[in-house]
Amino acid sequence: MARHYSIYDVFTDQKLAGNPLAVIFDGEDLSPAAMQAIAAETNLSETVFVQKASNPAHSARIRIFTPGRELPFAGHPTVGTAVALAERAYGNNSGGLDLVSVLEENVGPVRCAVKLRDGEASFAEFDLPKTSTRYELALDRQGIADALALKSTDIGFENHVPSVWGAGVPFVMVPVHNLSAVETLDFDSQLWERIAPLCEGMLTSAYVYCRGGVHHAAKFHARMFSPDMGIAEDPATGSAVAAMSGAIHHFDGLPDGHHPLMVEQGVEMGRPSYIHLHIDAKDGEISRARIGGQAVRIASGILDL
Repeated sequence: MARHYSIYDVFTDQKLAGNPLAVIFDGEDLSPAAMQAIAAETNLSETVFVQKASNPAHSARIRIFTPGRELPFAGHPTVGTAVALAERAYGNNSGGLDLVSVLEENVGPVRCAVKLRDGEASFAEFDLPKTSTRYELALDRQGIADALALKSTDIGFENHVPSVWGAGVPFVMVPVHNLSAVETLDFDSQLWERIAPLCEGMLTSAYVYCRGGVHHAAKFHARMFSPDMGIAEDPATGSAVAAMSGAIHHFDGLPDGHHPLMVEQGVEMGRPSYIHLHIDAKDGEISRARIGGQAVRIASGILDL
């Protein structure tokens, strides 16, 4: 069967930057094993399979696979698929359209807003389907430092300490003292597998971050490593930024109000990605959070499967 697909670079307005994503538009009759095999074949950090939505008011149901396993939710597949479906329906030379769509993911329905603009990379933003939650798990600070080839004194800054947060997918948030340490760390996957906690039946991935960044507008600079997902390093991880929203709110003590932040990732890989995070705080809690970014199509074709 001929199955149409496109590849998008997500969280960037430049081709061959950001995080690449494969979107398989004709995913209706594929088994989970077949989807996993195709994801392993594309060997991108995520591959999305578009299926018919269970609710006719929604745009589509999507299944998200890394080379290693299926995910209940992920950020760059949500942004990329929302853009891909909008461009497939309306083209990207529409004169400018603002659209709202709902994607059914394993975590639940995810509401997306899409902006199509002539001559510009399309933009999509989604409401987090779950508020970031902290998991009270013991962490080995020295073990974390060893797995990153850093000194234990490099781990933590200000009020930020290693902790586990999740908004659909759990991550170990690893604050690091400065940008230089983040840029030069050396991740050891075998050491990480020994010291990382299991959470919700999966080995937690490492999301390493510091304040500031290479881009002048970046509030945080980050790197993500996930042996369990089959990802040596990820250029952009929206689900990790979703989780990170809880850590930022908690450790920075964000006052009530609106807080726009930009997180850069993938710089060390030569794939700079810019993830827009918006946190709305009210009565000492996160009342709403959104993640957004641009996406550009770099390829389209047919899978003969």
